[in-house]
Formats: sequence, C-alpha cells, structure tokens
Amino acid sequence: MSIWWSLHLRREAASVPLARRLLLGTMETAGVDPDVSYELSVALTEACANAVEHGGAVGRGGGSQAYRVTAYLDGETCRIEVADSGPGFAPAPERRPAAPDAENGRGLRLIEELADHVHFGRTGRGGALVSFDKIIKWRPDAPLALT
Repeated sequence: MSIWWSLHLRREAASVPLARRLLLGTMETAGVDPDVSYELSVALTEACANAVEHGGAVGRGGGSQAYRVTAYLDGETCRIEVADSGPGFAPAPERRPAAPDAENGRGLRLIEELADHVHFGRTGRGGALVSFDKIIKWRPDAPLALT
C-alpha cells in the first residue's frame, strides 16, 4: 500500500502551516514514528517557506502565485517535493552558507541535515524543485505500516 497527496497552494505565509499540518496528520494516522514525522515536517516547512519567499514574482506577468507540494509514502520511504515557478537554484558550489548573524538563509542546509537524500533542481517548466527522501520508522502499533 502507498499513500500520496498533492496540494496547490498560494504563495502566502499562511499556506506553510497548512502543508505542515496535513503532513503531520497523515504521518500520525499512518503510524509513522513521531521523531521522523517531526523531522520531515521541519524540512517541509523550510521548503515551503523557500517557495513562498523565492517562488517567482507575484502579479501580472511576473510568475505564478502558487506552488505545489506532493508527498509520497511508499513502503519504507517518504518523498516530498515542493515545486514553484521561481528562478531555480544556483549550482551547489555557488550557494554560500549563511553568515552567522544572518536572519535567514539556513533553510536549504536544514533540509539537507534532516533528510536522507535531497535534490535541488528545476521543474519541467523552469521553476525551482526541492525533493527530499527520508527512511520511515513505524510505531509498533502502526495501523497503516506500508512495509
């Protein structure tokens, strides 16, 4: 058995907790270990915040006012993808770490620390795509363990 869902969300800050709550509810219902669920939810929050902040100019002719979140729970793996219509990512060697006193700029690194595999790329339409996987641990009483 597998579970997947996809959301098309407006590029507004209020959409970020909605995506996070849906993910956490799905994980809790399926019986995923709470620590794994939390780590995935933090990574998702960072990816969504990045899409809201950098996902394309809002307004007439300036890109999309929406972004997409898709989550797949299949067997022992959860994959989450966040896609927008922004400019994409600079190649890895050109991405600089945030300064110690910076207010932002740590989200992509946090995703890399929390997930088992991360890909920063481009969508088929030229926007940014953040895709990350994590190996799932199940609660002993998991009703929907997908193994």
